[in-house]
Amino acid sequence: MHMRRPGWRTVAVVLAGVASVCVVSLRPHDSPAAPIPPAPLSQAGALVGASITGTTTVVPAPAPLTCADVVARLPLRRRLAQLVMVGLNPADPGDAVQLVRDEQVGGLFIGGNDTTSLHNGEITKAEAAAALPLFVAIDEEGGRVQRIPGPYGRLPSARTMATTMSAPQVQTLATSLGTELRGLGVNVDFAPDADVSDQQANAVIGDRSFGNSPSVVTAYAGAFAAGLRSAGVLPVFKHFPGHGHAVGDSHTGAALDPPLSSLLASDLVPYRTLPSAGRGAVMVGHVEVPGLTGTVPASLSPAAYQLLRTTYNFNGVAFTDDLGSMIAVTAHYALTDSVLLALRAGADVALWTTDSQLPQVLDRLAAAIASGELPMDRVNQAATRVLTAKGVC
Repeated sequence: MHMRRPGWRTVAVVLAGVASVCVVSLRPHDSPAAPIPPAPLSQAGALVGASITGTTTVVPAPAPLTCADVVARLPLRRRLAQLVMVGLNPADPGDAVQLVRDEQVGGLFIGGNDTTSLHNGEITKAEAAAALPLFVAIDEEGGRVQRIPGPYGRLPSARTMATTMSAPQVQTLATSLGTELRGLGVNVDFAPDADVSDQQANAVIGDRSFGNSPSVVTAYAGAFAAGLRSAGVLPVFKHFPGHGHAVGDSHTGAALDPPLSSLLASDLVPYRTLPSAGRGAVMVGHVEVPGLTGTVPASLSPAAYQLLRTTYNFNGVAFTDDLGSMIAVTAHYALTDSVLLALRAGADVALWTTDSQLPQVLDRLAAAIASGELPMDRVNQAATRVLTAKGVC
């Protein structure tokens, strides 16, 4: 992704202006010797100089900071703010700037069909107020889930793409989409849907899925992601560990997946290769999986993140699905608690699609660190992944 800008990259400080410095050797009763030529920079960036005695000295340049160094230097509240993404209020044109200025929130989400903030300069102003790069996200899948017209008008659904287009054609379409998103200031797309599903088109997943064949889903989701990636947009595969065969809709209540043994043979197959095919992220859904999460939604389950990290060797950013308005979570947990549980379980970015309760969430997380409820190592691990994805280090 093209997410860097001057001042965000850690730069080694090298002595400059050596051309104006003259080192002279004075001998008794002699006139001053000719100036010694300016010293060159070594390959390592160290200044190689000439001493009074004529010997060569090397002044090592400071070593570049690692991601761990950058994270360690962030004040705790700002470190925690990098681990959350909140939705913007389209009725408040100054919302984004205020969220960044007041709390240095790490991510903004453009939800719903009101995309005014993408056209009125608000995102640009928010980025200018940010001490670190922002994630600016949207869920632009095509079909029922899209917020902007797209390069060729309304994009077809994933299922239609898979039945009427080749994978290279989908990649080309996604590249055009990604280019348009980047032009609007968006650098994260919560797409493609990597669910394997044979649900009816209007079901919760339905035609948002590329199909019921794991190989077809892998090929087409991979092509869509590659197109976004080539345009500088971070693709996010969803909804791990699979929502396509769940009974229920996590938007409106509990969603129960088939047992883990069934998911391994079908719904989870795309995750064998998609996350490692190039830069990308994963969204963990609110489904319950017998044999894995029990009665806990995957987004809050340490076992689900462990599966993602170990079996599927994913070390990128793991987002949660919306913690603030989906009944599978909100029926059982307050937002401050669900964010804490998600981060403690292994999420790197906790998402909720309103701008409410951000100060209270950060207060709760800080208190959890103080009490030992949220290990600092977990926070640092998540912040490192986020800053790496943003290109900070």
